Amino acid sequence: MRVLGVDPGLTRCGVGVVEGVAGRPLTMLGVGVVRTPAGADLGHRLVVLEQGLEQWLEEHRPEYVAVERVFSQHNVRTVMGTAQASAVALLCASRRGIPVALHTPSEVKAAVTGSGRADKAQVGAMVTRLLRLAAPPKPADAADALALAICHIWRAPAQNRLQQAVVLHATKGRTA
Repeated sequence: MRVLGVDPGLTRCGVGVVEGVAGRPLTMLGVGVVRTPAGADLGHRLVVLEQGLEQWLEEHRPEYVAVERVFSQHNVRTVMGTAQASAVALLCASRRGIPVALHTPSEVKAAVTGSGRADKAQVGAMVTRLLRLAAPPKPADAADALALAICHIWRAPAQNRLQQAVVLHATKGRTA
C-alpha cells in the first residue's frame, strides 16, 4: 500500500509518502513541505498549494491519501487556514479518484508512539525509527505527514474490516 500523508497548513503543508503493509517494515518514498507565500492573497496561496500537491500525486501515485482531520483550536484564523489546506488536499485526491482517509492528531500519535498525547519530538523520533531514517524529517510538518501515512497503513486493514461488517450487518437487517 502506498500512502501520501498530508499535514495540512496554509503556510507549510507537510507531505510524505510511505509504502508497505501492516506488520512489515515500511519504506519512505518521499518527504517534504509545500510552502505558500504568507503575504500573498488567499486565492493565490490555495493555487500554489494545489499545484504542489498535484506534483506529489503525479510523481508518487499513491493508492490512498491520509489527511489530518482539522480540529478546533482557540485561534480561529489558524483553524481556517488548516481547513482550507485540508480541503485542497481532499479535492486533489478526489479529482484523481484516490480514496481519502481523515485521521485525528491523537489517533496518529497513538498509532505511531503508543500515546495520543505524544509531543512533536516523540512523533519525529518514532517516525525516524520506524522508517529507519538517519535523522528526523524537518520541519515537524514533514514528520507529521509521514506519521499520518504510517497511521493509515497500520489502521486501514482494521477499518476496512469494520466497514465491511457494518455493511454486512445492515444488509442482513434489510433481508430479514
